Amino acid sequence: MTEQPIIRVLLVDDQHLVRHGLRFIINAQQDMEVVGEAGSGHEAVRLAAELNPHVVFMDVQMEDGDGLEATQALLDLQPECKVVILTTFDQEDYVYQGIRAGAVGYLLKDAAPEELIDAVRAAYRGEAIYRTAVAAKVIGIAVRSPGTSAQDEKKAKEAVDSTFGQETRELASLADAFTGRELEVLQQMAYGLRNEEIARKLFIGESTVKTHVHRILQKIQVEDRTQAVVFAIRNGYVK
Repeated sequence: MTEQPIIRVLLVDDQHLVRHGLRFIINAQQDMEVVGEAGSGHEAVRLAAELNPHVVFMDVQMEDGDGLEATQALLDLQPECKVVILTTFDQEDYVYQGIRAGAVGYLLKDAAPEELIDAVRAAYRGEAIYRTAVAAKVIGIAVRSPGTSAQDEKKAKEAVDSTFGQETRELASLADAFTGRELEVLQQMAYGLRNEEIARKLFIGESTVKTHVHRILQKIQVEDRTQAVVFAIRNGYVK
């Protein structure tokens, strides 16, 4: 039996109480552990280089060093790491900047413990985690929602491009036609829903959702859900 890998998590927040709470929640899980804590963006970059975490929870506003700048600096050095922005501020600019910096997710600190744990596992798997109201709006802008200004649309698309790289620009030519159900699943993936949530929303079994996700990844020749979400956003598959 293959041993389950332990997900290494780095916590970045200038409030000790926040880090303590997150550490307690994460270390209670069998498949993850907190390998380090940082109270500033500069310290986060240094510790990430030393500790090689899989996932980083990154605050935005800290007294010594901006979390968004730290995210970009950290990922420049360790592109395989997954950063999830964890903040009290549900603001468009922070979402835009977080995407530009390379974060795979954006959550609020008042999220339920179960949601935080799910976010660690999802980020480790390479999934996008944008589940706040403002984050959903930013994703919507990127798919040319009715009434969206050209300036906002351009801003969102540039953020997505910057995060996921030039290689995604060729994905459209790789896609076969989706079935109606595959398109529905792809749309829900882009909205940040997990397989069990998609199953409930579409009134189908979770195993059926997994099959559709697998076929979607095959059709557009990508390896993970994050790239599939970017494909959906860039090519107008999300309504």
